[in-house]
Amino acid sequence: MTDILEVARRQVLEEGKGLDAEQVLQCLTLPDDRLEDLLALAHQVRMRWCGPEVEVEGIVSLKTGGCPEDCHFCSQSGRFDSPVRSVWLNIPELVEAAKETAKTGATEFCIVAAVRGPDERLMAQVREGVKAIQEAVEINVSCSLGMLTRQQAEELVAMGVHRYNHNLETARSHFPNVVTTHTWEERWETCKLVKEVGMELCCGGIIGMGETVEQRAEFAAQLAELEPDEVPLNFLAPRPGTPFEHYGLVEGGEALKTIGAFRLALPRTLLRYAGGREITLGDLGTRSGMLGGINAIIVGNYLTTLGRPAEQDLELLSELQMPIKALSQTI
Repeated sequence: MTDILEVARRQVLEEGKGLDAEQVLQCLTLPDDRLEDLLALAHQVRMRWCGPEVEVEGIVSLKTGGCPEDCHFCSQSGRFDSPVRSVWLNIPELVEAAKETAKTGATEFCIVAAVRGPDERLMAQVREGVKAIQEAVEINVSCSLGMLTRQQAEELVAMGVHRYNHNLETARSHFPNVVTTHTWEERWETCKLVKEVGMELCCGGIIGMGETVEQRAEFAAQLAELEPDEVPLNFLAPRPGTPFEHYGLVEGGEALKTIGAFRLALPRTLLRYAGGREITLGDLGTRSGMLGGINAIIVGNYLTTLGRPAEQDLELLSELQMPIKALSQTI
């Protein structure tokens, strides 16, 4: 039987062609004693097709809680009895968060809102916030505001928003087990729209929501088909009051296999550490992922969960001799 890592060495490392779903599945089901080989190859692929730079990003929630959707992993849904309550951030707070993010060396600042899609009030807030940030600090502004109309997408472009986050969350076949108030196809259409109007697309999901290993491979292939500029990889951190509150954590080795396999499916994409890595991987696992295909990180806290202090991540990048991508390289 042909060794999948030898196939990947030729196909991905040498030719730059990502693995398909069946090949990703073979990587995800490698025996544990091949994990280091998988991560080493994924790191080579990252260095060959992306280079050593790491893109650093901070995120802030403009509107927290009260979302009408029923994403089963999310404590911001107004349908669940979670401790998160609806809160709006004011513009000075938004600008201050952007300034603090820029101080870390980050080039990306993402404004997030817990909504199905933006209404006029939210678009007005975003318009005012983006303008204030651009006047106060030199940083790229991204947004994550749910599903968009073409008019809204074009308006975001006109504001100067250069990247938009809209996660598929999981494989198409598993999505109805995660969300019932909208479809996977609706998310896919927004992702395609983002690319059509000229914004960069950030699109990833969450590992550990009851999907099978086959569905993880399916998910990687679907992301590759979409060709996003960035893929944030989250690992489920079960939130109180949500339908997934009793789910277990993804095992560390399993998480690292996922990172390596996704890198081999997406050789040229920014693969970003996002939520859940702190509790799933810890310090040693975080280091292994940085040497196993990851080339972007979110520093500081997430939307409803705590992250690692930014200083810890920046120290790790320095120790690994991975330079932070400069703003001029991201524009």
